[in-house]
Amino acid sequence: MPQGKLEIVLISALGLEKTDLLDEMESYAILTCGSQEQKSTIAKEIIADAAGKMAPTWNETFVFNITEGTSELTVKLMDKDHITKDDFLGQAIIPLSPFLFHEDKSLTPTYNVIKDEKYCGTLLVTIKFFPDEECSAREKSCGGFED
Repeated sequence: MPQGKLEIVLISALGLEKTDLLDEMESYAILTCGSQEQKSTIAKEIIADAAGKMAPTWNETFVFNITEGTSELTVKLMDKDHITKDDFLGQAIIPLSPFLFHEDKSLTPTYNVIKDEKYCGTLLVTIKFFPDEECSAREKSCGGFED
């Protein structure tokens, strides 16, 4: 399995249920890749569609180190609560092999968000993989990755 850096742009989610009747939705994501975990900020913009489904937008970038045995990225979507514990909105599990072995190493797929084994929305991300040998060149030419 190739090793290197995985750059994920968390773009948005579509079709999520609003969990609080009175409060505004404050969506964030927890991204887990192997033993690494990163948390997004609260979504910058959340729009409701005609059916009342929510669409949070982040446009936030994350970088993970990919080592031997790292096979998937989990994106858990949450809604911040100020009185009770945060609400789980659903999660997407993204297999990494299509990115690690794809020629152009950059794809913008959508993934189903699942909660209680049921579809509950769609996640849009951009994922780019940089093998270790390309990371050295990128660090010199682009100022490096932000971890």
